[in-house]
Amino acid sequence: MSTTASTIDYILDQTSAAGAMSARKMFGEYGLYCNGELVGLVCDDTLFLKITSQGKDFAGSHYVEGTPYQGAKPSMLIDGTLLDDGDWLSELVAITERNLPTPKPKPPKKKRA
Repeated sequence: MSTTASTIDYILDQTSAAGAMSARKMFGEYGLYCNGELVGLVCDDTLFLKITSQGKDFAGSHYVEGTPYQGAKPSMLIDGTLLDDGDWLSELVAITERNLPTPKPKPPKKKRA
């Protein structure tokens, strides 16, 4: 089963207060971006956000770990009922985006001879 376009549209609408939200197809599912930063994945119509300590604190009793696919790093599994609370979800996405570690710079590509 894969994620439907209506699920992506709903999640983007519910998280719109977090910042500039977008989604891109990745590996047959979707990556969820806030202000250009990858904050989570949507797989099989389920939202998985990257884990930050601040996000865990904010989610409190709603914090549950899961993996979007076999071999993936654990993520924060967002229960479908929590998707309906746009204010809560937007705040969690914004907290996640603000507290993600700074990406390591990529080494320059080697020139071919």
